[in-house]
Amino acid sequence: MRKLDLFEKGQQEIAAIAKVMSHPARIAILQFLAATPTCISGDISDFLPLSRTTVSQHLKDLKHAGLIKGEVEGLKIKYCLNKKGIEKMKQLFGDLLEEITPEEENNCL
Repeated sequence: MRKLDLFEKGQQEIAAIAKVMSHPARIAILQFLAATPTCISGDISDFLPLSRTTVSQHLKDLKHAGLIKGEVEGLKIKYCLNKKGIEKMKQLFGDLLEEITPEEENNCL
């Protein structure tokens, strides 16, 4: 058994998404896709200050986390946000922030 398995499923999900969101390039990619009215066909690295290889790895991580979708269309891949994945992330983090918000000022320090 892994130590990770000792934690609740929800805690594991939040940690996995937080890990993906911990890189500013991935946040920039999500923001770029959110600001684009249609799915992007072609090289997203044309729009970001990153190499194709770097963007490709970040896209893979975001897709694995379920935050974006990518479909092969001819010789290109179409990328867009995964609405269900984004909604799940919002719910998980919203619930967590609600849970850990103190009722009143804590005088610990």
